[in-house]
Amino acid sequence: MQIKVNRRDSIKSIAALGAAGTLGGWSALAQAQAKPLTVGVIYVGPRDDYGYNQAQAMAAAELKKLPGVKLVEEENVPETAAVQKTMTGMISQDGAKLLFPTSFGYFDPHILALAPKNPDVRFAHCGGLWSEGKPKNVGSFFGYIDECQYLNGVIAGHMSKSKKIGFIAAKPIPQVLRNINAFTMGARSVDPSITTAVIFTGDWSMPVKEAEATNSLADQGVDVFTMHVDGPKVIVETAAKRGKMVCGYHASQAKLAPNAYLTGAEWNWITAYKTILDAAQTGKPHPNFLRGGLKEGYVKMSAYGPMVPEAARKNADDIKAKMVAGSFDIFKGGLKDNKGAVVVPAGKSFKQTDVELEKMNYLVEGVVGTL
Repeated sequence: MQIKVNRRDSIKSIAALGAAGTLGGWSALAQAQAKPLTVGVIYVGPRDDYGYNQAQAMAAAELKKLPGVKLVEEENVPETAAVQKTMTGMISQDGAKLLFPTSFGYFDPHILALAPKNPDVRFAHCGGLWSEGKPKNVGSFFGYIDECQYLNGVIAGHMSKSKKIGFIAAKPIPQVLRNINAFTMGARSVDPSITTAVIFTGDWSMPVKEAEATNSLADQGVDVFTMHVDGPKVIVETAAKRGKMVCGYHASQAKLAPNAYLTGAEWNWITAYKTILDAAQTGKPHPNFLRGGLKEGYVKMSAYGPMVPEAARKNADDIKAKMVAGSFDIFKGGLKDNKGAVVVPAGKSFKQTDVELEKMNYLVEGVVGTL
């Protein structure tokens, strides 16, 4: 961390040190200025899960390279009181002043319980919905990855022969529903007859259920898969073994199934991490509500697999360019849910910054499944 000391502050420091009359004073000042900011990162699963935790760990690895940062990490911490114990340990034993407790279930009640007790520590949570009234030393960051899931859907729409695509999801929370809906709408923009079959496993990491769900949907004729679970590895590998195609999520899984991987929706968390770190290092107010999409560099697409034809690439790239330019809205007027009710009135378009999208509680037309 580079500290700038102006002329007036330098004179004050020299005067103070002169009074001390020892070189030890210079040493203490230098140590204070050079002391790194200790940052703690907490993962609900392993850091090499080819998914949610790996995407966060990749950002943490980049953070570690920055000047003035000391990084401490702990993985496989459940969404229970255990995370409060981990956070408390990082604060009291490691001296952490900025924490990234990354999993969805860490926010309420755990971060909200601990933050008031540690007002000098900043808590940056991935996915939480911070609002006025919550502690000011707590913030939430997230990305508009539904933009990438829409593009996943566009590619799936071009590639599916059965016109049946599949989505394996953990829990029917708003962020997950938003991804399911975007994926479906992207595919149906190519072919309105396409349907998305959804299976909810019940939790973020359920490898056995994820494999069972993949095989079940494959048996039903689904030929392109995507997902919203912590570690997509099992789904990707199982789908590939069944001769199906995959659009990835969280991080790239192309290495796992190079002949099945079409493209994917990836996080680029270092963008948010740097913004939050800069505020902590410079004494700026803690960012309480931080969001961004393709334009802001919070999310990105995996490279296209060699099997994706030029027409599909061009279609997706053209829509991506409009998203970056701010001229493409996913959720537009006249949109119906899968029960036939209008959920977005005619003439209304939701922008990514509209908080209503973060409270989504429906599945759109074309999704075969129930909440």
